[in-house]
Formats: sequence, C-alpha cells, structure tokens
Amino acid sequence: MSIWSGRSLRVRLALFAGIAMLLLNIVVSAFVLYGIRSQATEARAHEVSSKTLRVLLLVKRNRLPKTLSVPELDGVQVVDPGGRVKSSTPNLAGQPRLTEDMPTRDRANDVEELCDLPGFPGRCEIVVALRAYQPEGVWVIYGFTASVPWYVSPQVVVFQVSVTALLVVLTWFGVSRIVARTLAPVESITRRLGEITAGGGGMRLPVPDNLDDEIRTLAETGNETLERLEAAMERQVAAMEQQRRFAGDASHDLRSPITAMRTQVEDAMLHPEDTDWQEVGNEVLSSLDRLQAIVTDLLELTRLDAGATGDYEDLDLGELAAAETARPRDKRVVTFLEPGVIVTGDRLQLARLLTNLLDNAERHAETRIVVSVRQEGDDAVMEVLDDGAGIAPDQREIVFQRFTRLDASRNRDAGGTGLGLAIAREIAAAHSGTLTLEDSDAGARFVLWLPLQREPFAGS
Repeated sequence: MSIWSGRSLRVRLALFAGIAMLLLNIVVSAFVLYGIRSQATEARAHEVSSKTLRVLLLVKRNRLPKTLSVPELDGVQVVDPGGRVKSSTPNLAGQPRLTEDMPTRDRANDVEELCDLPGFPGRCEIVVALRAYQPEGVWVIYGFTASVPWYVSPQVVVFQVSVTALLVVLTWFGVSRIVARTLAPVESITRRLGEITAGGGGMRLPVPDNLDDEIRTLAETGNETLERLEAAMERQVAAMEQQRRFAGDASHDLRSPITAMRTQVEDAMLHPEDTDWQEVGNEVLSSLDRLQAIVTDLLELTRLDAGATGDYEDLDLGELAAAETARPRDKRVVTFLEPGVIVTGDRLQLARLLTNLLDNAERHAETRIVVSVRQEGDDAVMEVLDDGAGIAPDQREIVFQRFTRLDASRNRDAGGTGLGLAIAREIAAAHSGTLTLEDSDAGARFVLWLPLQREPFAGS
C-alpha cells in the first residue's frame, strides 16, 4: 500500500503499466525460452544420433573395438544381445549398462533426457539409443551428450533481459507522456477552480477543444454547475437588495401612519380646549386601520415566503368569483363567469387574491370593473379589468413588487398598502399558476392562470 500512497496519478499509472509489462515479458520470455530449448534439444539429439550412427556401422561390419573414441560426445556404450557392455568410450570403461529404460520395445531408435546416471552423477544427459539387428540378436548403442540448460545460453538470457528492460522503460515513458497529456486539461481545470472566488465574475472552466471524453464532460458539467451557482448568487444578491429596499419601504410605510397619529395627538394636546376629540379619534383610528392593514399584509407575505400550505380542496372558480363580486363596492362590477371551471386550491387564499385585484381595480377604475372566468385548454383563466388610466408596459412587472411607487394616478396612497398585488402574485405561484398584466384597450387587465383539476383531490 505504501508504494502507491503519496504519488501522483501519472506516476501510479506509469508504475502499474511498467509492472504489467514486466510480468507480461516474464511470461512471454518463459514460453520463448521453452521453445528455444526444445528446438536446441532436438537439434542436439540429431547431432548425437549422427555421431552414434557411426558406431552402429562398426557393429554391423563386426569392426567394433573395445575402446571407442568419439570426442564430440560425452560418452558411448555398446551393449550386446546379452545385455553386456562390449565397448565404450574411455570415460565409461568399467561402467555397467547405464540405463535399461530405453529404447522401448516398439521403437528402433529412442531419445530421452535422463538425470543422475551412474556415469554422469549430478547432471542431466541427452541419451540416444539405436538398435542394431544382428544374426545373434539385437545390439544397443547408447550415445550421451550434455542436456541444454534451462536458459539455453547466456546470450539468450542477456538478449531477453535487454528486450524486457527496453520494453518496460518504453512503456513507463509512453504511459507517463500519454497520462500527462490526458490530465493536462484536469490540471488546467484544477488551477482555474483555485482561481475562482465568491466575488469574482466569469466563473467558467476551460473546456478542452481536442477531447471528446469524460474530461470534456467533466468541464462542461462543471461549467453548468458554476452557471447555476452564479445564477443563485445573483438571485441571492438581488434578493438581499430587494429585502433591503423592502425593509426601507416597509419602515417608511409603517412610520407614516405612526407619525400622522403622533402629530394629530400632539396638536390636540397643545390646544385641548379647541380640539374636536371625536375628529381626532376618527383620524387616529384611520391611521391605525392603515397600520393594521400594512402589518396584516406583511404577515401574509412572510407566511407565503415561508412556503406555508393552505387547506386545499376542489372548488369552482366561477362560484368563488361570484361570491366575492357580490359584495357591494363603489364601482359597478360586471361578471362573465363560466360554470364548471374546477381548480384545486385554498379557498381563503384565492378569495384573498381576487379581493386584492378587486380592491386595486376599484381604486383606479372610472366607472366599472369587469370580472370573467373561463377555461382555456388545460388552464382556468380569471381576468379582472378596470376602465381606469391603465399601466404602461414598462411598469407591468414593477407593480407586483412590494411597496411599489408609480405615478400619482395609481400609487398606493390612494388607499392601498402597496402589498396587495405582491400578495396576489405569491398566492398564484403557490397554486402553480401565474398572475400577469396583459394588453387591454383601456385600463389595467390582470390575468390569472391556474391549472385545471385533472384528478379527484386526495387531500393536501
């Protein structure tokens, strides 16, 4: 385990490849040595056979001397039909028959490699046995020569070791270069990641141009992740800025009725005998009502921001609109309500949404308000249209921001808290719908889109 720890991936892969090449060469070299030795042994056996064949001719011609001279071989023995040694080389003089295991009965000639023979202790010999058929019986001529060593020769071992070392070095060098070139994009990505800071812009990783593999996929996936992180950071910064503005606007709107009440009470206390306390009380109550409305809306927005779920049920959007528009208002309300438009939602929240839209329309309508409910495809659509001054296209998203200030004809000082439309949009989003301002011939046209109820509601 310690050989791998603390090393780079390039070194580890090169080391692994080098060891694998070494093991492969050892196996291949073993097979090569086995084949070379087999060929060398066969060649040496043919050589012994040719030398022994000359002795067989002497037997055939009855010219066999008692002592033979065959310097090319380690020894020769000639055995007569009775199994007695009739002739041999000087080094085997006086030795009994060295082997009776060969030749086998079904073969005239035989070749084997035998070890620890009486005449050759501690060594192995290639033994060739030839049969000579004579009238008196079968003679056997044995020729002996040293067997081929397992390494064949020192030159073969040196050659194989050199080839193995060269291949291992080339493998190490080649794998190291290939891995280095392959991991170069990873090093670039690592370096770029180290340079990225939370406040830095352009958080992107270099994507290799000449690769179409896991590293390119890694870089592209990393860039997608960084894009999401950057977008989340931007949203967080925008949300923090919005919260800062919201806190400033909220404090201003909360101070306004408090300041008004304080001024009214202080003026009344300076001249108590000239003060109409009934009128002061009414003015203070009016300021308190405005303060209570702002606090109530702030609490509602906080609850919606926290993702609080309502009491969801299947309800008819047309019936809900009919109930809310039935309440008396200062402006005439005209309805076009299609029956059977069923949605799943919280009745109180959707009623609050419609009430906020009606309150906004009532503050800015000239004579009437039009409310319609219909079905379009898989969506339920509810519209609230007033015949007032309308809203410019570049301000249609601004009106949904909290404590928005528009021109004098449609600002919140006309009676609203500046939070009604923001609450309405949050309720729409909580019901998987949208609330937008769309084009109209006159006035402001608010359009709510909600998904139709497709399956029986099973509870929230």
